[in-house]
Amino acid sequence: MGASNRRTRRRGQELIDAIHAAVLEEVVEVGVGRLTMEGIGRRAATARTTLYRRWPDPIEVLLDALYHSHPVEEPTLAADDLRGDLIRSLQLMVTWTLSPAGRAVAAILTDPKGAAKISDALFERVFARRGGTFTSTVLRHYAERGHFPAARITPVVADIGEALVTKRLIDGAPPTDADLADIVDQAILPAIGLADHLPQDR
Repeated sequence: MGASNRRTRRRGQELIDAIHAAVLEEVVEVGVGRLTMEGIGRRAATARTTLYRRWPDPIEVLLDALYHSHPVEEPTLAADDLRGDLIRSLQLMVTWTLSPAGRAVAAILTDPKGAAKISDALFERVFARRGGTFTSTVLRHYAERGHFPAARITPVVADIGEALVTKRLIDGAPPTDADLADIVDQAILPAIGLADHLPQDR
C-alpha cells in the first residue's frame, strides 16, 4: 500500500528524480545490455507506461539521468584565480566520480558491450553538452579572457588533469586536496606555460 500511495502522490520533478535515481542504480547492477523499462520502473516504483510517456527506451532514460546529474564547473567570473578554479574543478570531478552518476558512467565505460552501445551518445549528449571535461571549462574561460593563448589547450592538456585523477582513483583511493593541487601545479599550469601562477612559498 505504501508503494501504491507513493505512485499516486509523486508528480513532476519528484517522479523524474526518482526515475533518474533508479536508472543510475539499475545500470550499475545489471549493465547497459540488460537495462529495461520494466527494471527501471520496478526500482522507481512506477509503471512502465509512465516511463514511455517521456522516453522511448531505457537508454534514453539513462542518458537523460546522466545529463541532469552531470555537474558543470563555474569558474570565477572575474577570471582572477586560475589555480584555485582548476583545483576546484578537479574537486568537483572527484565528488561526481564517487556519486551515483559517476559510478554509472564507470560501469558503462568498463563494460565493453555497454561502452560500444552508448559511449558515443554519452560523450556527445552528456559530456559535450555539459561543457566537456572539468578543467577544460576553466581553461577555456581563462583563455577567452586573454590569460594565455587558446591554442595551448591541446587535447592532451584538456585531459591531463582528469587522466591523473582517474589514475589515482584506479589505484584505489580518491586523491586528496593536496594531490589535486600537485596535479594543477606540476602538470596543468606548466603545460599551458603558466608555472608562474604557482604560490610563491612552494
